[in-house]
Amino acid sequence: MAIGGTKGDGSGPGIVNSVQTGIRRQNWWLYQGTGQPLPTAERDRRWPPPPPWRTFPGDDDLPPPPIDDAEARRKLGADFVTHTPDPSTVDMINAAIYLRRPLIITGRPGSGKSALAHMISRELGLGRVLRWSITSSTRLAQGLYQYDAIGRAQALGGEVGGTDIGNFVHLGPLGTALLPHRLPRVLLIDELDKCDIDLPNDLLSVFEEGEFPIHELIRVRDREPEVMVHTADLGTRVPVRDGVVRCHAFPIIVITSNSEREFPAALMRRCLTVNIPDPNIHRLAEMVTAHFANSADGVRDDLVRSFVMQRDEKDGLATDQLLNAIHLATSGAFDRSDHEYWGELRDAIWHRLSPGPL
Repeated sequence: MAIGGTKGDGSGPGIVNSVQTGIRRQNWWLYQGTGQPLPTAERDRRWPPPPPWRTFPGDDDLPPPPIDDAEARRKLGADFVTHTPDPSTVDMINAAIYLRRPLIITGRPGSGKSALAHMISRELGLGRVLRWSITSSTRLAQGLYQYDAIGRAQALGGEVGGTDIGNFVHLGPLGTALLPHRLPRVLLIDELDKCDIDLPNDLLSVFEEGEFPIHELIRVRDREPEVMVHTADLGTRVPVRDGVVRCHAFPIIVITSNSEREFPAALMRRCLTVNIPDPNIHRLAEMVTAHFANSADGVRDDLVRSFVMQRDEKDGLATDQLLNAIHLATSGAFDRSDHEYWGELRDAIWHRLSPGPL
């Protein structure tokens, strides 16, 4: 029996009908975890109100954010493939939506942590995912906004657009996520465990208050109460009133961690946590089908089985290593009949990720 994933219409090659039996779905779930978009009318009808302590006034709601189907396809593959949801993960994602709390997603590299943000956005029709990649030198200000003081000084000297202070304010991904919208933006804070020791505590006030000041705009608010600034959505400018960005719908924040460090208790208290296990053979088959719907089922299935065996032997492989091998195997770039050569190339692609000899 083939182990490929299923299409939304129940047809197509490589179907495992047994995967779709016994799926526990809860009536309260807004996000289903199946990869299938929720109809807009149903989403709007069922969208839950926030708890009283997580209600944010915001300013006038801005237009819906842009849609980036190309990015979603890069991350998730075709949108017609139905996935088998993990009930415990879907429970926590929906709890975060209802409670307006960030999610901390843990798991080994390649287990699909960051893909969850794109799954949530695609299913609920929430637009382009905002991404903030964290390093050891990342500071809170970089996520909120940047002010180009030197650029404005030069522009003032040339008197070409120098009086428009908004031209020199660029909201970061976190700042853009906190703009007022009727429905929340999805923000991916990727690999927070790589951060400086102060960043998790610096995030607490923003997570609690749902707003932040732009000090350069506060200084001029008496004469410019509304300023158009740039956002993390390329080519988009939005109004900021009185120098403060205030959210209306608190964003759906997905924080990924490879568990390289512990987070402070104050942050953990304000977040919900989910641990993503390594995808099993059926979940891998669904992911592969999403990216390689038209390739040979037999090749895909053999590689998925081999990958699972080697993942266990090598103490962890990443899913993108499997996708790389399948792309090479099905691209027609070389003759795979030389099994010894192909095996060596495949094993080189599937090098171990954990510490130790390759």
